[in-house]
Amino acid sequence: MVVARKELIRDGEMGTYHVRGRVVRRAFLCGYDAFTNKNYDYRKTWIKHRLKYVAKQFAVEVGGYSLMSNHTHYILRIRPDIALKWSSEEVAKRWWDLYPKRRDSLGNPAEPKDYELDQILFDKDTGQEKGLLEVLRVRLMSISWFMKALNEYIARKANREDGCTGHFWEGRFKSTALLDQAAVLACMAYVDLNPIHAGIATTPEASDFTSAQERVQAKMGKEKLKFLRAKYEEKARKGNKVNELQNEIVKFNIQATGENWLSPLAKSPLDQPPTAIPPLLNMDLDDYLELLDWTGRQHRQDKKGQIPEELEAILKRLEIETESWLKTVKQFDSLFHRVAGKVRSIKKAAQACGGKWFAGLAGAKSAFN
Repeated sequence: MVVARKELIRDGEMGTYHVRGRVVRRAFLCGYDAFTNKNYDYRKTWIKHRLKYVAKQFAVEVGGYSLMSNHTHYILRIRPDIALKWSSEEVAKRWWDLYPKRRDSLGNPAEPKDYELDQILFDKDTGQEKGLLEVLRVRLMSISWFMKALNEYIARKANREDGCTGHFWEGRFKSTALLDQAAVLACMAYVDLNPIHAGIATTPEASDFTSAQERVQAKMGKEKLKFLRAKYEEKARKGNKVNELQNEIVKFNIQATGENWLSPLAKSPLDQPPTAIPPLLNMDLDDYLELLDWTGRQHRQDKKGQIPEELEAILKRLEIETESWLKTVKQFDSLFHRVAGKVRSIKKAAQACGGKWFAGLAGAKSAFN
């Protein structure tokens, strides 16, 4: 049974997905390209900045990402509950910010005038709100439109720089539905450890352009910020100068809040008031980073090792077999095609699509079979 992507990624329905793309010709158009002898590493910064911007406009959370020299990985979660709370004006403003009719002197979307938003909101003949508005609301919780807003922007910018036309990305993005938290955890580890698997980094914190590095840096920033604030209060009480400390506090406050655009692992602050929306992962950041660090070390040294008791408890809570954990993380893309999850989750998803199973699911044993 071959299942079309539209049957797996359904606009307007909550779901978490592993999304990946590759540049044309398998060239290193976002890293050092030996063919042209040019280093395009800076384009990863383009992608990251655009990813953050697009995530701000869409009701799609970014749970994880890894930007490599010739391909990208994202973990995205659709949040229709957020989009349904937006007013008509907010929908129109978000769409304008993605596809502005005017830009300022820096090339950023200009602040729209009232009549420009009205052109999106209302039919000029009847004065009634356009039916298109609800179409735009659905688009703003669509992974297909999310990836279009991300990839098209990067392709145009790179082509302008290279003075060429044509495709920058190899084709449309590929996706795998992550059906339960066990699948999300394994896929997140796979994505965050991509630079280690590729041999270009040795630890998660040294893995540039990954969500793991960003979360580690934010954690370090929070710890440093706590220390600096205590030191600031002590000096202020004694009447000492605190100008230098103030500058450091500003610096580390930026670092501490750097990951705020990423989906929280445990509980989302977007849920105000709290709702029944499950967290991305039912574990805190410290547990995830510890598991990730241990897994990365085993892969780098190419040996299994003994998983610590506290990490084994995390996996058992998610019904993941510890003996197969390392293999599942390292070979995630080859083990799963359209869907990933526990057997019962896969069967349930297949039945929802009108079948008993999914074609393209590898028969290899995974950690959550």
